[in-house]
Amino acid sequence: MRPAELERITVAQAADRYVELVRARTLTGALSPATAEVYARDVATLVELAGDGTVLDDLTGADVDAILVAFARKPDGRRAGGTAGDAAGAGQSPSSQARFRRSISALFKHATLAGWVQLNPMTRSTVTARQRGGLRPERRALTREQAQGLVGAARELPQAPPERSKRRDQRTELRDAVIVLLLATVGPRVSELVRANVEDFFTNDGVRYWRIFGKGGRTRDVPLPGDVAEVLQAYLERGRPQATDKALLLSWRGRRLARGDVQAVIDRVQRRVPPDQRRSVTPHGLRHTTATHLLADAVDMDAVRRVLGHSDLSTLGRYRDELPGELEVAMRTHPLLRERPAPEG
Repeated sequence: MRPAELERITVAQAADRYVELVRARTLTGALSPATAEVYARDVATLVELAGDGTVLDDLTGADVDAILVAFARKPDGRRAGGTAGDAAGAGQSPSSQARFRRSISALFKHATLAGWVQLNPMTRSTVTARQRGGLRPERRALTREQAQGLVGAARELPQAPPERSKRRDQRTELRDAVIVLLLATVGPRVSELVRANVEDFFTNDGVRYWRIFGKGGRTRDVPLPGDVAEVLQAYLERGRPQATDKALLLSWRGRRLARGDVQAVIDRVQRRVPPDQRRSVTPHGLRHTTATHLLADAVDMDAVRRVLGHSDLSTLGRYRDELPGELEVAMRTHPLLRERPAPEG
């Protein structure tokens, strides 16, 4: 039931009351302390963007749109040290934007029930993900030149001179090469990569395959390009630490890598790429890169779907990013204008 009378409180007052309620739910086990602090942080950001003296009920759908856009443009301080010309740290990731939207939506839902607002302004919000900023550059596909620069740097890692500060048993060049090459050429989800075990890789008729355990308990057997299979074999023979853990990717101490470790590896390999080919990219951005360049090279769409582990072709469209100059190339090689081969004899 809605309260009979509206209580006109400020955004700051509403935030304090709501956060107190959220933290109380941790005492009953309904929320984890970590989740409660995420809510508290997002609500504090709402107060900052809306103005602590603003009356909560005065916020309109347009105000919410402006807050969402402002949040999307806030610098993301978690990643720093991007190269000149890239957008590392320039704004919030799509996942952070979605989380922030969920947090303030929960606050307004409670505010509606508590009688702090007459109408939930989230129901009048019309701003789209694209208007909030869409995919960050790090999540978009690399161009062919950028991707070739990264792949080239990864392929050169096994021959790279060792760092003076590292002992032989601390070297990770082969492992780092495997990580980047698998991400860039096969396009697995980062969760699929870090879950991979040595036994998931097998050979059939001279072709090396990776049995990937994906979403929903589905598996797919993906053949590896020859160059990638060679680097993988070199890693297994002389780069992977001797350990009881069956994980494919191990730290030099013999522990399975975590998702966050993968980004650090990509960034480390990127530093070896020539500056004119270098651009920050996430593991998911490399998944976009795989899909984009396979499709741009006219690889069968269903084959690309099976490589990426999508259940249907409609999902694949979200991973196909626009490449500069691709329309010009397509029109230069138009199938209706190609010379027909001369008849024999």
